[in-house]
Amino acid sequence: MAAGQDRIAGKIALVTGGASGIGRAIARMFAEQGATVMVADIQETLALAVVAEIAEAGGNAEVLALDVTEEDQWAAAVDGVLERHGRLDVLVNNAGVGGGGDGTIEDVTLDGWRRIMGVNAEGVMLGCKHGVRAMKQTGGGSIVNMSSIAGIVGAPQLSAYCASKGAVRMLTKSVALHCARKGYGIRCNSVHPSYTDTPMVERMIQSRSDPERMRAALASASPFGRMGEPADIAGAVLYLASDDSAFVTGTELVVDGGVTAM
Repeated sequence: MAAGQDRIAGKIALVTGGASGIGRAIARMFAEQGATVMVADIQETLALAVVAEIAEAGGNAEVLALDVTEEDQWAAAVDGVLERHGRLDVLVNNAGVGGGGDGTIEDVTLDGWRRIMGVNAEGVMLGCKHGVRAMKQTGGGSIVNMSSIAGIVGAPQLSAYCASKGAVRMLTKSVALHCARKGYGIRCNSVHPSYTDTPMVERMIQSRSDPERMRAALASASPFGRMGEPADIAGAVLYLASDDSAFVTGTELVVDGGVTAM
């Protein structure tokens, strides 16, 4: 392991949606920084590939098949981590969906709304519930919830997505206060990226009549003139997972290239 790459050495971390995009970047960065990483995803084959990448680089990782909308799967996943490793130090609730089923408040369907809320909001709630259950047994930990700038500022065509990410933002504060006042030693924070170069965003770009124009528009939305990279977001999550942020809880860390500063 290279010098300085030990910010979360020895920690046991679970990352949902770890098979691709931001989740993959987080899992790889966590392993590089010394953690043992549970790569949790509904896409087991892709998760296995991430675990293989981490192993090839000399890191430690395991696959967890997990549908974040199913509480029994959450309970089994967390119980399995506790049985194998004795504790859970870091939980990153990263799994999320967007796009299909969304629209303006006039266009969104109830089924589409429930699908997005089920993964983005209820999935995070279940993660927090079972993460707290595990962490309080061993004296604390860090929960990081992936929200979005759409949880801070509105987008007219993303009614369900904005609602789901706003829910994550406020749930995070509730969890943080509860755990602090109970003395659990558990911190809970949210991360708010802008458009990031991930497979989900690429699918959205390719769905448009002029993909290159859409790509350019997303890049120009940031004062930096580019979309975020998964590693940009992973670095922020690493800070919140590490002891560097020991006095940080209930906060929202915006990683958007200045979009919300305008």
